[in-house]
Amino acid sequence: MIIAYQDIQPDTLEQLIEHFVLREGTEYGDEEVSLEEKVAQVKQQLEDGSVVIVYSELHESVNIVPKQQVSVEQQGVLS
Repeated sequence: MIIAYQDIQPDTLEQLIEHFVLREGTEYGDEEVSLEEKVAQVKQQLEDGSVVIVYSELHESVNIVPKQQVSVEQQGVLS
């Protein structure tokens, strides 16, 4: 189920994004990118709709995924 990022408390959203960024271990090329920059990039992706926050009842977990990867079952928006 998609959770609208606007419905998440700002501090909680920040922690969720930080956890995601640190867990992903994404490679940003030759230049070092700060945690703050990575968090800002994910926030921008949430705002422009290219990624969404998904809650899995089966796994009792929350994840940030590209919108194209969201299945039909997950597309109900929880707000």
